[in-house]
Amino acid sequence: MRRRPVGRVPWCPLVMGLPRLTLCCGAFFVFISSAFAQTAPAAAAAGGDMMSTLTGMLPMVLMFVVLYFVMIRPQMRRQKEHRALIEALTKGDEVVIGGGLLGKVTRLNGEYMHIEVASGVEVQVQRAAVALVLPKGTIK
Repeated sequence: MRRRPVGRVPWCPLVMGLPRLTLCCGAFFVFISSAFAQTAPAAAAAGGDMMSTLTGMLPMVLMFVVLYFVMIRPQMRRQKEHRALIEALTKGDEVVIGGGLLGKVTRLNGEYMHIEVASGVEVQVQRAAVALVLPKGTIK
């Protein structure tokens, strides 16, 4: 077991590098405990105050409302538009796939479709992979 040299004062992690002084750390803990002791009866006296409970929950409710209108609702609208776009696909439509591949729809069967990307080259992809329907005549 290593012995500490006499005359060195152990370091206090609470004071960040300053030597620990019993008075300093002891006073620090006394102030903290007295602060908790002062607020405890006030909280107990309020008890089930409905207004304070609602006031405490208000920021969380407001954050959820903002989140709904900024993120959730626009995403649901985009999903609905994409679903309508996929349902409206027909043979001969010119489309862009999610990876950037351009082609003309040649066959549709269920969840899959065949796209002609070059003359004589057909690729089978999922319908959900369609990112955009191009106007007729875009691909030459």
